[in-house]
Amino acid sequence: MASHPASRRAFLAQGGAAIAASAVLNLGLSTLAQANTSSEPWHLLCSGPPGSIPDIVARRVAEQLARDDGRKVMVDNRPGAAGQLAVAALKADPRDDSTLLLAQGAIATIYPFLYPKLAYDAASDLAPVSLAGEMTLALAVGPAVPGSVATVRDLVAWMRSHPELANVGSPGTGTLPHLLEAMLLREAGAPWQHIVYSGGPPALVALLGGQIAALVLPEGLFGPHRAAGLLRVLATSGVQRTALMPDVPTLVEQGYADLVVREWFAFFMSGRAAPQQIEARSTVLRHALAQPELTAAFGDAGMVASASTPAALAARIAAEQRVWQPIVQALGVRVE
Repeated sequence: MASHPASRRAFLAQGGAAIAASAVLNLGLSTLAQANTSSEPWHLLCSGPPGSIPDIVARRVAEQLARDDGRKVMVDNRPGAAGQLAVAALKADPRDDSTLLLAQGAIATIYPFLYPKLAYDAASDLAPVSLAGEMTLALAVGPAVPGSVATVRDLVAWMRSHPELANVGSPGTGTLPHLLEAMLLREAGAPWQHIVYSGGPPALVALLGGQIAALVLPEGLFGPHRAAGLLRVLATSGVQRTALMPDVPTLVEQGYADLVVREWFAFFMSGRAAPQQIEARSTVLRHALAQPELTAAFGDAGMVASASTPAALAARIAAEQRVWQPIVQALGVRVE
């Protein structure tokens, strides 16, 4: 694990707030008008399948842009390989100035240390545009786990007694949910088998159907199914309990003091894109992310709308790379 866990916790928990605070959200009308001079439709690649958190973010932002100025945005879902297929599509797309990517921050902060043969260079192929949103992760169990399992400690004890049933799903190898699972179960000393899915929705279907025992995803994806009694959420990954699930204790409360993480998503453009176009797209996105309709829609899904300048997002990526590199090395997670 990282050599300074307290400082790492503070960074992962609070970094988003600092970035959001640095964004210029109250844009002047003249600045926004200059950014909106092009009426060319946007092609927005999305790293997740329909119904996933990145898909929700992409489509809510597209709706907001249409409300703002009638801008057309085509959302193109490219799930698979934990977001790498979407990155590959961005890299291959010749429309440098009109194509964007909405993906999890891990593609830039974690994957460079996880994949020895990554098919892209995060520094040269991905141009940061703006942060999009942040959310707390949650650990849930489905019908494969008996109702007597009510806490993380209960789950660990059950997995030790039933190692053949200790299947834990994730939306992709190297995604933040997978790494949180790996950190938690390594610290707890629990046996487990990692079952990989091409995004959150198919993993959630497997959990509800009893094909896997447990799953970590952004908490907003669990909400409706929890309300219907189809799954149980045992813990959330923030510093404190969330407004969406105030009755669910955090991992910290349950004895895992170093397990504080928040998932975040961001907009990227090709590394070949012109700097002035990156700034223009960022200006439009920051304006959209500040609108009450969008922030309310994000809140309903358990997310906080966030935005940043390209420079601030680049700084966050660099800082988180320094945090995650020793964690990935300590976990021994490598993907060929």
